[in-house]
Amino acid sequence: MRTSDFDYELPAGYIAQTPLELRDQSRLLVLNRQSGSIEHAIFTDLVKYLKAGDVLVVNETRVFPGRLFARKIPGGGRVEILLLRKRNERTWEALVGGKGLTVGRQLQVESKMPGEKIPMGEIMEDLDGAERLIQFDQPLEAFLPTIGHVPLPPYIHSRLDDPERYQTVYARNSGSAAAPTAGLHFTPQLIEVLTDLDIQFAKVTLHVGLDTFSPVNEVDPQEHKMHSEWCQITQESVDKINLARSKGGRVLAVGTTSVRLLESAVVDNKLMPFEGQTNLFILPGYKFRMVDAMITNFHLPRSTLIMLVSAFAGGENILKSYEVAKQANYRFYSFGDAMLII
Repeated sequence: MRTSDFDYELPAGYIAQTPLELRDQSRLLVLNRQSGSIEHAIFTDLVKYLKAGDVLVVNETRVFPGRLFARKIPGGGRVEILLLRKRNERTWEALVGGKGLTVGRQLQVESKMPGEKIPMGEIMEDLDGAERLIQFDQPLEAFLPTIGHVPLPPYIHSRLDDPERYQTVYARNSGSAAAPTAGLHFTPQLIEVLTDLDIQFAKVTLHVGLDTFSPVNEVDPQEHKMHSEWCQITQESVDKINLARSKGGRVLAVGTTSVRLLESAVVDNKLMPFEGQTNLFILPGYKFRMVDAMITNFHLPRSTLIMLVSAFAGGENILKSYEVAKQANYRFYSFGDAMLII
């Protein structure tokens, strides 16, 4: 197995720059992982492929406005800060953009509210690459509505006028640096239709990190150091999923984040409550223990996410379906169309 096995060509014109006006009208490519057959549908056709007793596992994480702008003190040069992980009340691991960002450099955060007493930060440690440990002179959370911006993936260059379009309609628990994009296609109306058909929804949380967009650079993907993400599945959700399975229902993970969480929470082939960090890296050869089907978007080449869906559906099936999607002018990546793998 080589990282190049998960590569494919994607001209920039296929990358969706804006979300559709109607979330649930995105296209849906349906891949049967046993036969390799492909069907074309729209997202509301999901009802045709699910049955009473199935359970959809949705990630309730919410993207927090962790993109900040600041000025270097002294000097005044502009800096972009992407908050990644909170170490304590005032200290964050962050990605920074700009020159001269060495230990000891002070950063005056900018605010959208003139006159607000806004936080000052200081770089305490040089971490890996563009990552820095920044300590602020006061906790940031209360200021985020006026100093923070919702970060968009690096391949999206169009302005997003409504930041809620980069949130799922069921997003509740703030903490992600990126959206669990498979869930962006759901609407309250579609959820109601599915619920009326006795299709269950189980809620989990996994806070997505920006590392999700990082390509695997090693020749052998097994040498890649997988990032960790905080996640939680409660006893209530565990009970709902286990009951559905005991009655013959299928577990459908909405997004690779839900897949990763579910597979991390299995102990002795039994789903258990879980809270903490997971660094589970799913590659072809992995034996899935909890996921029967998944809804997902189209992923970046050479990414850990395309490796995960390849482990689930087979690498040849995935690359074939991506080529079919290109020929049919599907929209790719975060604001793009969806896949149902059954």
